[in-house]
Amino acid sequence: MLANFKKIYHEYPRAFWIYNVIVFIDRFGGFMLYPFFALYLTEKFDIGMSAVGMLFAVFSVSGFVGSALGGALTDRMGRKGVIIFSLVLSSLSALGMGFAPTLGAFAAVSIIVGTLAHIGGPAHEAVVADLLPEEKRAEGYGIIRVVFNLAVIIAPAVAGLLIAKSYLLLFIVDAVISLLATAVVVLYLPETKPAAHPDAKPESMSQSFAGYGRVFKDIPFVAFVVVSVMTTLIYMNFNTTLGVYLRDNHGIPEIGYGYLISLNAVIVVVFQFWVARKLERFKPMLMLAAGAALYGIGFAMYGFTSTYMMFAVAMIVITIGEMVFTPFQQTLVASFAPEEMRGRYMAVSGLSWGIAFAGGPYLAGLLLDSASPNWLWIACGILGVMTMIGYIVLDKIHHSPAPVLAEPAAAD
Repeated sequence: MLANFKKIYHEYPRAFWIYNVIVFIDRFGGFMLYPFFALYLTEKFDIGMSAVGMLFAVFSVSGFVGSALGGALTDRMGRKGVIIFSLVLSSLSALGMGFAPTLGAFAAVSIIVGTLAHIGGPAHEAVVADLLPEEKRAEGYGIIRVVFNLAVIIAPAVAGLLIAKSYLLLFIVDAVISLLATAVVVLYLPETKPAAHPDAKPESMSQSFAGYGRVFKDIPFVAFVVVSVMTTLIYMNFNTTLGVYLRDNHGIPEIGYGYLISLNAVIVVVFQFWVARKLERFKPMLMLAAGAALYGIGFAMYGFTSTYMMFAVAMIVITIGEMVFTPFQQTLVASFAPEEMRGRYMAVSGLSWGIAFAGGPYLAGLLLDSASPNWLWIACGILGVMTMIGYIVLDKIHHSPAPVLAEPAAAD
């Protein structure tokens, strides 16, 4: 096993592993806070999930601006500086939200946060595409998923200890962790932006933004983003409505929801890399179809079950879908993007999250606050079928990257 780990380590550049350290630190802070965000808002400000959904919408809409700015800056100025700027803003935003005394003040901070903290998203995505050749990206994203979920396993438990003392302490620790991640980027992460062609003329800022027109003219890519929005409308319930639903409709306390999150993370840590290697021989778009179908089945189960054991089974189904879906989605986005426009393609791809979070939590909150909250999970099942069909159609009309066959020595 040690020999296998060493072999895997040497298959990837040193900068890739440094980036994974940054991912772990940053996500550790994020997952101490984010899964408990809706619980915090409903408790502190005594509001319903529909109101929480409106706050998520404010955050997401303002995030469109930040992501668009970040995509242009990433292609024009490079990845490293944009990531540093984003992490510092993330630290300041955590403090702003933690100390916000009123719902209005929290909403104001959310607008600023949503605009500025999203600047780093396209740069993060571009770094991986810069560092890894196309045939290694699915596995590489799988490794990042493992590191990401190692943080998820630990973070909710630490968050529970901090929440027992004060929610404010949670925000303060998150701010400190963001600064720690910033230090690692400054000291150890190299700039990964590919060198421009010697004959290429530098883009002006206006030309960088005008480049988004070229992205939106890529019809297969835009269709891919639209279907991805529908998929995200399903998955966003994992960190928004699910915890509140289990608490309010089945009496599951926050720690019970935390255990489900940890179950998800443990499964990903143990199996994600193995799943990515075994499935890389299949067409990426069809893997997205399979993952979306599993999302629909898993979330729909919450509308038809009432025991904690079955809630855990539903989470396992969702997690399998996640392991199938996520590495291939990121691989496809990278394959769509020309090298000199990776930041802008990543920014537009990020719209799948931004658009879904702009309206999804509010609509989900309305269903959750209604007399029949189980309709939320039925709607997730219907969306799962629709997105599965969408990816299958995209596979027929668009020539997605060919399956990557594992080398014989690395097959297991």
